[in-house]
Amino acid sequence: MANYKNYTNKEMQAITIAKEITDGQIVIVGTGLPLIGASLAKRIFAPNCKLIVESGLMDCSPIEVPRSVGDCRLMAHCGVQWPNIRFIGFEANELLNGNDRMIAFIGGAQIDPYGNVNSTCIGDYHHPKTRFTGSGGANAIATYSNTVIMMQHEKRRFIDQVDYVTSVGWGDGVGGREKLGLPGNRGPIAVVTDRGILRFDEKTKRMYLAGYYPTSSIEDIIENTGFEIDTSRAVLLEAPSEDVIKMIREEIDPGQAFIKVPVEE
Repeated sequence: MANYKNYTNKEMQAITIAKEITDGQIVIVGTGLPLIGASLAKRIFAPNCKLIVESGLMDCSPIEVPRSVGDCRLMAHCGVQWPNIRFIGFEANELLNGNDRMIAFIGGAQIDPYGNVNSTCIGDYHHPKTRFTGSGGANAIATYSNTVIMMQHEKRRFIDQVDYVTSVGWGDGVGGREKLGLPGNRGPIAVVTDRGILRFDEKTKRMYLAGYYPTSSIEDIIENTGFEIDTSRAVLLEAPSEDVIKMIREEIDPGQAFIKVPVEE
């Protein structure tokens, strides 16, 4: 008999993503956990949200989680199939018309206290220790949209200064985006990790711990963060219901493409 009480940190992460989406929002997602979270939001928390992907597919309603942004499971259940350039124009148009209905999910290899993300390289740009795939659409998304950043919570990823700024967060703090010529009314609103959720202080724009999972702790998060982090506002997040875990495993990701179900001993 299936056990839906033994949820994993990845499932908790996907659920936390889902709860960041509000009803009626336009949600820019990629594959993996963000799409699982967005699919869950559309089923439970925000049924009127609209999912869009950078390949140009708009108002997607996948039956189960696709493997890529060009997957037929996205194409078969979407409102419009636009070319990629129309997607980029749509992002810019939302900003230029003063609309504040869009939220986007991006990831990376490193992040600093102000939400600046590196997905380009580790080490010197010209002689890197590791080279990653780079921005893709993340830089434009971070420019035009409010973002939720997906990260694994490790000290080597949460550092004082990233090796390369691929996607600008709040720059060097208050006014940082404006100094770079970016809109100050857009920026990162949260970081969702496999240990909890972090937000940004309205006055300083510096990251703080907002909540931690039942499988984690404040001490655990401090130990795995490479800079000083305010934990005074942190709360213990509620464990997921069995119904939600069942939906993830049986409806959204039944093939375990992105979340592996724990093996019962």
